[in-house]
Amino acid sequence: MSPQKIKLKVDPFLMGMISMIVLAYFFQLENSRLNNIPIDLISSIGISLIFFFYGVKLSPEKLKAGLKNWKLHVVIQLSTFLLFPLLVLAFLPLVTNEQQQLIWMGLFFLSVLPSTVSSSVVMVSLAKGNIPSAIFNASISGLIGIFLTPLWLGPLLKNEIGGFDFSDLYLQLILEIIIPVILGMSLQKWLGKYAQRYSALLSNFDKSIILLIIYSSFSHSFASNLFSGMVWKDLGTIAVGVILLFSLVYYLIGVASNWLNFQREDKITAQFCGTKKSLVHGTVFFNLIFHGTGGAGIILIPLMLFHAVQLIIISYKATNLAKPSTLKLKKEKPFIYPFI
Repeated sequence: MSPQKIKLKVDPFLMGMISMIVLAYFFQLENSRLNNIPIDLISSIGISLIFFFYGVKLSPEKLKAGLKNWKLHVVIQLSTFLLFPLLVLAFLPLVTNEQQQLIWMGLFFLSVLPSTVSSSVVMVSLAKGNIPSAIFNASISGLIGIFLTPLWLGPLLKNEIGGFDFSDLYLQLILEIIIPVILGMSLQKWLGKYAQRYSALLSNFDKSIILLIIYSSFSHSFASNLFSGMVWKDLGTIAVGVILLFSLVYYLIGVASNWLNFQREDKITAQFCGTKKSLVHGTVFFNLIFHGTGGAGIILIPLMLFHAVQLIIISYKATNLAKPSTLKLKKEKPFIYPFI
């Protein structure tokens, strides 16, 4: 039997993020004529538009219909907003210096983010999973995250960032995220079909705003020499932490799915949606909370690495699960990571 060939496509968006970091290193806003460009204002307007169109694309009818499979929804949401943070909190006692504290903060910030919509649905569809439940959970996760992510970060930031003004944060959260989402949902009846028709264009707009935020954040970090104390060992630590976190959550969801006697389609949806983290929400909250603070760029690195890891691993799993030989899975093998 010939060895199995694994084909992994290069994600253009991932390459775009790397390009923004390189661009920020060589062309820093603070040290160029571009410093007068109102990047923060452009980012704020872009964030509001992202969440406005997010609300436009949410279908109340589909959300109501998705409530039936409540066990699956509970597993996914508990994994997203409870299991992830608790696993990262367990490693807090191992933090011994300021550099490790920044790395841990980045991992914790990643852990409290909601799931992503587009890639979750695409991968579940490819693996022959429960697509309606994937759409429901990915959509509802974004709404829940608007409220839970700041609540998770609040107590931690009070301890780590002295004098942090949470009244300004929540005011900005209401103006830039909550109001646009509500406005979008109220107009979904009239604009929903157009949002679906031009979903690819809207997706490119989302990615453009994300790339702008990444460039701005790393430009500030490089200009302030915030990476001067960072070595390759630190990047290796972040990479290992991200892979370990993903692996643990993926495996534990598989065990829980078997214990709850989920059907094959629901197991796939639980593991694919319950392990994803949204880069869109992540960069938005990062821009609201950490932008301009010390070590900001370092805090964003775990999220960017996790984005790459989840795409590569889930793409591999989805491709294999779609094969005829794996369409009938044994109960004793709940898609155990890495490659069973």
